[in-house]
Amino acid sequence: MRKSLALTLMLTAALGLAACDKKSEDKAQDAQQHAEQAQEKMDQAQSKMNDAAKENAEAAKDSNQSAQEAAKEQNGAMMQKAPETQPVPATKP
Repeated sequence: MRKSLALTLMLTAALGLAACDKKSEDKAQDAQQHAEQAQEKMDQAQSKMNDAAKENAEAAKDSNQSAQEAAKEQNGAMMQKAPETQPVPATKP
């Protein structure tokens, strides 16, 4: 009788410990936390990509404006260097 009582108590204790195991719940919470962190990192990366795209657009705009100003300066310099043409006197035959 003592053996069966001891065996029953051990079985009950083992089942009680197994029922109290929260590992699966902890793993689910950890997975949710990691998913939230990953989403935050993705949002930060997207924000940085948007900022980089804006900077590239501004750089392209500035480069285009600089090229236009350089072309204007070059045209102005060419106009100043152009020799003046003098009218050819008309000759009588």
